[in-house]
Amino acid sequence: MIRGAAIAGLLIVISGAALLSFGCGTEVVFVRPPDPWLEVQGPSPYPEAVWIPGYWRYKRGGWIWMPGDWGRPPRPGAVWVSGYWEPRRGGWAWIPGRWENR
Repeated sequence: MIRGAAIAGLLIVISGAALLSFGCGTEVVFVRPPDPWLEVQGPSPYPEAVWIPGYWRYKRGGWIWMPGDWGRPPRPGAVWVSGYWEPRRGGWAWIPGRWENR
């Protein structure tokens, strides 16, 4: 009886560790993303506006284009670093865009 409880407890710990290691990571998609669309930016809506390009998002078994838009830097000197799809574990993982100081 004690041995069965110990094995069950060990399985719970292992399952929890697996969920934490895989659940918190970046989702991997096993279908190559399409090439980015060529977007027309149009004129800047205000002087400090920065163009944030669109990207492909994988949702419900298919690719959806998320169009680009103008953004306001969160602080002076911040630049936008675009997101990208990175090959990972036999698939592709989305690395989100972000603001960086340069």
